[in-house]
Amino acid sequence: MDSYKIDYLKQLEAESIYIIRETAASFKNPALLYSIGKDSSVMAHLARKAFYPASMPFPLLHIDTGYKFEEMIAFRNYFSDKIGARLIVERNEEMISKGLHPHHYGTSRCCGYLKTAALLDALKKHQIDAALGGARREEEKSRAKERVFSVRSEFGVWDPKNQRAELWHLYNGKLKEGETMRVFPLSNWTEADIWTYIRLENIEVVPLYFAKKRAFVRRNGMIIPVDDTTQLKANEKVEQGMIRFRSLGCSPCTGAVESRASTLDEIVGEILSTKKSERQNRVIDLDSDSAMEEKKRQGYF
Repeated sequence: MDSYKIDYLKQLEAESIYIIRETAASFKNPALLYSIGKDSSVMAHLARKAFYPASMPFPLLHIDTGYKFEEMIAFRNYFSDKIGARLIVERNEEMISKGLHPHHYGTSRCCGYLKTAALLDALKKHQIDAALGGARREEEKSRAKERVFSVRSEFGVWDPKNQRAELWHLYNGKLKEGETMRVFPLSNWTEADIWTYIRLENIEVVPLYFAKKRAFVRRNGMIIPVDDTTQLKANEKVEQGMIRFRSLGCSPCTGAVESRASTLDEIVGEILSTKKSERQNRVIDLDSDSAMEEKKRQGYF
């Protein structure tokens, strides 16, 4: 890895740590939204660096839809114990008990109940006024519109046309009664930056990111993994092959890619050569051209 790339990553690291510290100083009760994905792993690593040798001054908050991969839940429990972080897990138990599933109710409705509603309820329940998230502007067009400090109304609504100016890295953390803030320290990172930094810092990530022989089906041009929650459609044939994940979410809605990248060096090389976005394998983004923006307006992270 050349020194130029390392210097650039250190600049990104410094910017993110500054934002994380600003969040801790500006809000009464922040939390780090922990999705268990690669960006969350980088976020947790940066937060630990920001306050070392003290521990993180805020908890990890995970919204569990009930459809996460088993490997993700196992990694979440292992990692939070390892770093000694306070872990808050919240679920929409009412809708989960009713068997809400994207195949029957659609991804928008399922996501609205199991992610958005669960998140907004969790923020109110724990009186969290600022939620740190790992979204990056480069990964999706609606996220490219986000400020680093992004205000949500008392109902969790995001208004992309009414955002605060952010000049010279000055962030306005003032909130009105009932408002909350979403904070995005990784806004200026790319997927290649994330993986190069993971390699540089030797950050642990969920094994699902590494290529391995796994069971899957081909559905609507996507590779969907097969596990205990998978509901096969008529004429679908289960295949076995070398696949891995570029982005992680709920197992019924997360597509994989055919790959033989089983090491960090191989993943970095693969990402640098690809021309497709990692979000192209997320079913929730494909409902419409403005699917993600519509979800964000409703309170989705």
